[in-house]
Amino acid sequence: MSAARRIASSREDATDLAGSTAVGSAVAFVLLTLVLIGRDGAALFGDENLASWSVGHRPDVALALARGVTYTGTGIVPYALVAIAGLALGRTARRRILSAVGCLVCLAAAQAVRHGVMSLVARPRPATADWATHASGWSFPSGHTTTSAVTGGLLILAVLARASRGRKSLVLVIGCWAALVGLSRVYLGVHWFSDVLGGWLFSLCWLSLCTYAVARFAPRACSAISAPRLRPGPTTEERRHESHAPSDVPPREIPPHSAP
Repeated sequence: MSAARRIASSREDATDLAGSTAVGSAVAFVLLTLVLIGRDGAALFGDENLASWSVGHRPDVALALARGVTYTGTGIVPYALVAIAGLALGRTARRRILSAVGCLVCLAAAQAVRHGVMSLVARPRPATADWATHASGWSFPSGHTTTSAVTGGLLILAVLARASRGRKSLVLVIGCWAALVGLSRVYLGVHWFSDVLGGWLFSLCWLSLCTYAVARFAPRACSAISAPRLRPGPTTEERRHESHAPSDVPPREIPPHSAP
């Protein structure tokens, strides 16, 4: 299998995976949304327990850390990180600009759709007496969670596409940051955990849809993004073929043993 065919096959597999993930996460998100609408936004199983635990476990250091983490999930920070991810994804100056713009549009569009869903569901937030930070608007899905998850997903794509060393560590750090931003919203008392779960499902669906659209309708851009930095190794089929292929090098002749 040639390198071009291998890249094309990998792109097709990624497209199928993105499409399946988008459908699965969309179904889960819609079901969660319908349950909340049916219960008039009331707390779901586990929401109140987690909220009560958070209120009862707020030492000053942990509270300061949670506020610091949650502030990174909104404002200019996510958009700056998304722009960096886009610049890293491009291989040429023109591709870098297009990728950066595309990533910024991806995040901004996700925010717009989330606002629409939030207004549709109109779920109240937890009681203000338990808040440890400022919050505004409706509760579901969590805006900080959605923003940080979409940002983290785009950063992870950039790391997987461009980093040649330390990819696992970088992916772990980015994933932990995105998860902590969402959990900090529950810890600070301004969201239910089901709001955070809804933000994660929405972000997963949105990122999968964007990945599918790029791979399906802009294959050249996808190839530029996913092109490996190193030469790929042989496939299993190629290794099997090479193991059975006759050798072109003649066997070395061993001279007869000479008598002393």
